[in-house]
Amino acid sequence: MPAYENTSPSLRAPSFAHSENALPQSDKQPADLLELSEVQENSDLDITDAGKSRKRRRKQPSSEESSATSAAGDAIPPSSNDETHIALAKTRGLKRKIKLQSFDGIYRCRTSRERAELPPPATPLAVEILDNLARYPHCILLTRVGQFYESYFDQAAEVSRLLNIKLTKKTWSNQRILMCGFPLMHLNKYLKMLVQEHNRFVALCEEFPRDPALGAKGGFDRRVVRIITPGTLIDEPFLNPFENNYLLSVAQTATQETPSDNPPSAVSVGLAWIDVSTGEFYTKRTTLAGVRDELVRICPKEVVLEERLQGFDSDPVQRAVVEEGYFVSYCATSKDLTPDSGNRPSPVQATPDGLTANGEIPGRLLPAVLTEEETKAVELLTAFMHANLMEHMPSLNSPMREHSCGRMQIDSHTVKALEIREGIREGGTTGSLLSVIKRTITSSGTRLLARWLCSPSMSVVEINARQSLVAFFHTRPFLRQDLVQVLRDAEDATRIVQKFLLGRGGFCDLSAICATVDIWHSIKERILTERKMERQDATQVENPEWASAVALMDGLVDLSQLAGRIRMALAEREGVMTGGERASDEPLPETSPVAQRDPRNPLGITDWTIKPEFSAQLTQLHAALENLLAERDRLERRLQEEYLAPSLSLRASPGQGMHVHIARKKDASKLKRSKDFIPLSESGSTCTFFNTEWSRLASTISDITLAISTAEKEAFESMRNEVAAHAVHLRRNARIIDELDVTLAFANLAVEMRFVRPIVKEGTSYHVVNGRHPTVELGLLAAGRGFTPNTVTFTPDSQLHIITGPNMAGKSTLLRQTALIAILAQTGSFVPADHAEIGIVDRVFSRVGAKDDLFRDRSTFMVEMLEASDILQRATPNSLVIMDEVGRGTTVDDGLAIAFATVHHLLSTNGCRAMFATHFHELADIFGHDPTSHRGEGPFSKVAFYCTDVDEIENGYFTYSHRLNPGVNRDSHGLKVAQLAGMPATAVEVARSALSWMKERSSQNSGRRAELRALGQNLASNRQ
Repeated sequence: MPAYENTSPSLRAPSFAHSENALPQSDKQPADLLELSEVQENSDLDITDAGKSRKRRRKQPSSEESSATSAAGDAIPPSSNDETHIALAKTRGLKRKIKLQSFDGIYRCRTSRERAELPPPATPLAVEILDNLARYPHCILLTRVGQFYESYFDQAAEVSRLLNIKLTKKTWSNQRILMCGFPLMHLNKYLKMLVQEHNRFVALCEEFPRDPALGAKGGFDRRVVRIITPGTLIDEPFLNPFENNYLLSVAQTATQETPSDNPPSAVSVGLAWIDVSTGEFYTKRTTLAGVRDELVRICPKEVVLEERLQGFDSDPVQRAVVEEGYFVSYCATSKDLTPDSGNRPSPVQATPDGLTANGEIPGRLLPAVLTEEETKAVELLTAFMHANLMEHMPSLNSPMREHSCGRMQIDSHTVKALEIREGIREGGTTGSLLSVIKRTITSSGTRLLARWLCSPSMSVVEINARQSLVAFFHTRPFLRQDLVQVLRDAEDATRIVQKFLLGRGGFCDLSAICATVDIWHSIKERILTERKMERQDATQVENPEWASAVALMDGLVDLSQLAGRIRMALAEREGVMTGGERASDEPLPETSPVAQRDPRNPLGITDWTIKPEFSAQLTQLHAALENLLAERDRLERRLQEEYLAPSLSLRASPGQGMHVHIARKKDASKLKRSKDFIPLSESGSTCTFFNTEWSRLASTISDITLAISTAEKEAFESMRNEVAAHAVHLRRNARIIDELDVTLAFANLAVEMRFVRPIVKEGTSYHVVNGRHPTVELGLLAAGRGFTPNTVTFTPDSQLHIITGPNMAGKSTLLRQTALIAILAQTGSFVPADHAEIGIVDRVFSRVGAKDDLFRDRSTFMVEMLEASDILQRATPNSLVIMDEVGRGTTVDDGLAIAFATVHHLLSTNGCRAMFATHFHELADIFGHDPTSHRGEGPFSKVAFYCTDVDEIENGYFTYSHRLNPGVNRDSHGLKVAQLAGMPATAVEVARSALSWMKERSSQNSGRRAELRALGQNLASNRQ
């Protein structure tokens, strides 16, 4: 059995040796459930004679307990007729009830020692629950009992506290057992609280009739059918439709489990992750140093580690997962799984992340065999899924392998600092890049957009194909509007198909598949119609951008036959809710519920799920039912006429069965005189009678109705299987429409925010004219302000920029926008600029903004140094690095030395495109700043200097000039920021006087700049 981390308060199995742990009380207390706040050990209780006391009879519990709860005031149940309940004790003015037990004529209280000697309850339900609690001690056990889910024993107190529901008690085998529960309809509400809010594992124990013909009278068998964890959600209503719910496993091979002798970059690690709700399954091989970056990029809801790592806090994988705050589970790989269950190495179908690349698959993405690390990760993932999904374990497809060489790598610090997926200040998506550029219509399109933003492409072919599709829609506003309108009705086909593959799904899901297939066909027809219209225009030559659109539409598989079959099978209904519209807490039904009832039909069913024309069997059964109902109407009219009783009607009800219903005052006397009618019941206004002729006819109708229901279930199951058989094509079509949705969103974004198409090519160039930060620009526009754009150019002769300037003048914004423009360009989007040419970036690093991590004993300066160290070790010549305020948080000399060393390493060792913002203007002297060319001297000739400034206005006012200009600004204007922040005028004046004195003293040391220049040249020559 898999092992799991105890990340929550202990979930104890019931202890009958010390059952008082549930409600702690002293051994001196007189009873298990004394409702006394305090009882003195030697208290004298006024107890009446047993013969004069009041007795209360209790019904003994049956073998199959009902879900109704017992009253909290009831105590130890009577084991004999001489048990006495005494209610005469008074403590502190309050009447209390003390339950006492008679033994040999002496009344005494049952102590905790006596409770310890009691055997566990032996009723069938109690035995099943105790067995499940012992088998799943790491889970909260919810047991289905009738129309309730219930929790028992010590665990009930924990569940009651977590869900804020009432804790009560139940009598089993003369023992009072803690319990709590909630109605079936509230299951999803409380699962959300337990699984998502409290990160608990929940074992669902369902009940199954032993004899379906007898129903509840035949008793039930109960078994755990599934363990619900944060990473194994399937179709729960609280599953976020706009995010993937990934379950990730991380594994190392046995030869690399002790990497102390190897650097983290040399230790290989296998990753495997799956979204159970969609079936998307991936693997990747990375290094120990890259695990943290992959965690942040994938953003799993649950991480599975090997069982041996439990409690091993020094393991780097364990430490990375815990520090990033992900929910951790532990599991041991099972040796009993068969090879076809997905736990053996298998060929992987590696494809590009996009489908617009005209089918061109680079050689590095051709099918290959899983590596040893990936195989172990897949085995670990599969073992965990088998242990928890149980009967709902999906059939796994071959995973898609991801390669680092095909995607831009964005490290964990950068994903957070650039706020790509989540905002730093408010959390969630508010203020993030995703929230600003999101124009997608479908939930699955939003999930694809998030994946693209966190792992942009490095394939020029793929990027250009995406951009061509964006440009295609950008120039056709009417087509764009029509497609957006059609997409609004599309369903999340990927998740719906997965439900059918798991044996779930109902009427609404089949209807959604049918409607979505029709929408796909409409989209294709609309695009082809647009092409036909343009061809008819003699002056219009077909645009090359049509190639991407046509290639995408050619990938759509025609599933009109499947939609036709579903449409032919399902009966039409009004007001059917789709999966995305369902907001109820009630569990999803396996089949469509009955919406209408007919009193003529003994079972009351008239709103059938499947059309009668679906099969010959159903046609015959429905014809027979219609004839029987017509015969019923004829019988009712004949009896009305024969007995002159117009109020007579033939009915059926669960309480009275098949009966004749009639008005008592007007017509009942006419039937009472007939021997064909046997009275059943009588009320103030109506009477009911039994009639043999109607009973026989109704029995036949009931049999036919049951036969139709059985045939419908078989037909519905065949439609489920047919959808599952088309799962591959349905998923591919859904993915194509997702990509269409994202590119449409990019086109709408470009129109709304004036984005332009960038030129993406191989090389290390970067030339962006009047670039803008998309998130900041939108915030300024909302406030009625404008954004100041800036031009950034990296060339082989100017690959590192040092930026100086005042606080609040936009240096950090410039750094971030430079990185975001590169990410957007390689995602396939247009970019916020007037013109952009960008060479492929393999990695983006940032050291922007930091805060301390006191829990892990890291100061702010230590956090900054860790980030800087990671960048210097991993950046390549094709990387893009942005660094802000490196060296702050320590002395000026130490900070200046660290800043110089960082720039020197980026320039001489990494050789990457970099922007370095700083307030150490002395760096300009060390690098030999030339006031004319604004370049460095000698070995620092590839360093360019830029700055922002403050525009002084009369009367002491000033404005920030966010425009970037060549040069060095040796004044940070920190006092102006202090003044804007509201620092007292006296303090500002003191600071101004101190600053004036220090500047005057610094000007007297005229040789310092020359000394710094000589120092820089000397250090550079020594390092060559």
